[in-house]
Amino acid sequence: MRGRGKGEAGRVIRYLSRRMSVDAVLAGLERAEPAALARAISLVENRRDGFEQVLSRLHPRAGRARRIGITGPPGAGKSTLVDGLVRAFRAADLKVAVIAVDPTSPFTGGALLGDRIRMESVSLDPGVFIRSMATRGSLGGLATTTEEVADVLDAYGFDRILVETVGVGQTELDIARTAQTTVLVLVPESGDGIQALKAGVMEIADVYVINKADRPGADRLRQEIEVTLGLRRGHAFRHVRPHHAPPAPAAQPRTERGGEGRRGTERDGAGAPGAWEPPVLLAVASRGEGIAGLVEQLNRHQAYLEASGRREAWRRQRLAERTRAVVERAVRRWVWDGTPAERLLAERLDAVAAGERSPYDVAAEIVDRVREGGA
Repeated sequence: MRGRGKGEAGRVIRYLSRRMSVDAVLAGLERAEPAALARAISLVENRRDGFEQVLSRLHPRAGRARRIGITGPPGAGKSTLVDGLVRAFRAADLKVAVIAVDPTSPFTGGALLGDRIRMESVSLDPGVFIRSMATRGSLGGLATTTEEVADVLDAYGFDRILVETVGVGQTELDIARTAQTTVLVLVPESGDGIQALKAGVMEIADVYVINKADRPGADRLRQEIEVTLGLRRGHAFRHVRPHHAPPAPAAQPRTERGGEGRRGTERDGAGAPGAWEPPVLLAVASRGEGIAGLVEQLNRHQAYLEASGRREAWRRQRLAERTRAVVERAVRRWVWDGTPAERLLAERLDAVAAGERSPYDVAAEIVDRVREGGA
């Protein structure tokens, strides 16, 4: 009897939990309740009933936070760098949210939570919110709902949203579509000099950070990156001092990439005004070195986006892509749940398995039947 009572109590608890309405979640968000924020994120991340209603209601309040992406190969020290950025932003009295996208556990399907462990020192700050998300098979470095979770955090009132990717290397291109500013973190002595010569992830960064710069090879890697960036702009060796030339004037800081410093009015090698030239910074995040310079460059890039109009253009493009994604999601759900597509597939599957028909033939038939509204 006691076991049956516990089972019934569990069912009641689960039933009451499901009864918590979307309106209750939204009311809790209006009161800035952390529990409501956590529930809203879970609702969106797991795409439970009502998640699109929550996002729709929160949309007018989103768009204020600055979204910063942190990407790079495993072992580059991204989490340590994020920890330093969080501390710097909190020192400026800014509320900070961190979305740490972790590898998916093969056993539970959840995130491995390694990033949260490394950022434990700031996790108790009430002005900091850290959420781990599992990739769940996504190959773009982010979970499929990362951007929507960022919208929830934005609407909640966070000033900075840091999105740290899973760290799988050159496939992490989703971050460039999600973040206003993308930071690529590299380290010396790990083959990143070769990566500097490749396309892909090297082309998405707005700021480059060579972390663990106290190791040998940091300056060489920095020079290789600067030359690679210069090749695209026609001034490949602008930062390389000939061995017989006198040293550059000390008043010109290297982190400013030539010291133009005119709030985003740098020129590229081709002479085109208004082009952002990504800085290449050195840092030792474990000792807090280079964090202040990184914050300065992040602020400069934000000023550049606003002055050039690119921030609004980025926002409009992101909203258009989001609308398309929502339409595709709704159409996919309708096709398989609201039309005979699933039944037709089941009826034709034996023929496909026997090689009598191809998946493409069956897919074309399903599309035609759905288009015609056939049963």
